[in-house]
Amino acid sequence: MSSTESPDTGAVPVVPPTRSSRVSPGEVLRTVALPGVTLTVRARPPVRAGLAPALFVHGLGGSSQNWSELMDRLADTVDGEALDLPGFGDAPPPEDGDYSITAYARAVIRHLDSSGRGPVHLFGNSMGGAVATRVAAVRPDLVRTLTLVSPALPELRPQRTAVPTGLLAVPGVVSLFARMTKEWTAERRTREVLALCYGDPARVTPEGFALAVAEYERRLELPYFWDVMARSARGIVDAYTLGGQHSLWRQAEKVLAPTLLVYGVRDQLVSIRMARRASKAFRDSRLLTLLEAGHVAMMEDPDTVARAFRELLADTATTPTPERSAPPRG
Repeated sequence: MSSTESPDTGAVPVVPPTRSSRVSPGEVLRTVALPGVTLTVRARPPVRAGLAPALFVHGLGGSSQNWSELMDRLADTVDGEALDLPGFGDAPPPEDGDYSITAYARAVIRHLDSSGRGPVHLFGNSMGGAVATRVAAVRPDLVRTLTLVSPALPELRPQRTAVPTGLLAVPGVVSLFARMTKEWTAERRTREVLALCYGDPARVTPEGFALAVAEYERRLELPYFWDVMARSARGIVDAYTLGGQHSLWRQAEKVLAPTLLVYGVRDQLVSIRMARRASKAFRDSRLLTLLEAGHVAMMEDPDTVARAFRELLADTATTPTPERSAPPRG
């Protein structure tokens, strides 16, 4: 893509279904009904009482289980919950059919307001990183710290490997792809996605691969699977084109929370070039670059990501934070 082309043809990052929808050991799953949307919340009870709450938001094509490994590593540090956004994982589509970044951010805010868990340590990957950025910008009172793993922030010149994924947002392309790949097995689909999202797909164990295949088979049976993918991809591209105060980069500049940015050098969907721009945009940020990781560092190297988050907590515990107030509600 040349620099003169419009960003509405940009790439749309996705994340892989690396496990089945069943609950992992030590986790509990519950359904949360909110106005217009139903969320599924995956929680890992903390090892002791009194830990600060954390909320994890997945990306396009992912689910709350994308965070299971990291939540496990941080069970002694935070009281963690991960969401299935409307239309993903075990959560049904939203009633109004709105799959925009703003709609997802609104769902996260409603959940935090209704649960009373805020302010939280907020995590987001890929599309979930864009959602988390918007939440932190418009409701700073709900966010203690912000951790973004390969956030899907507007990129005018995506790398070639990301362009085919961006075509998901073009009307008719998803249905065409579904027809063209009708004979593909779930095993082939899973291998394609893992090769795109992991810096080294060999990190996925045989057991993990089998679970991912089972999850893909389950998703393909959902009548709304392809429609959700298409509409959510379009929502990301729409967010990329917004200007002014609604621009994701402008909102990144408004974030007050201490921010940890995590990028993989081998990421084929979000260019490592964006790490420098993000570091400049978020006013109180630190950058973790992982040489062997791809698009889902929290799944590829959860130990390193967990260690970096603990370092963020240790440093911010002794640093005064700016005053945060909730905006007036209409």
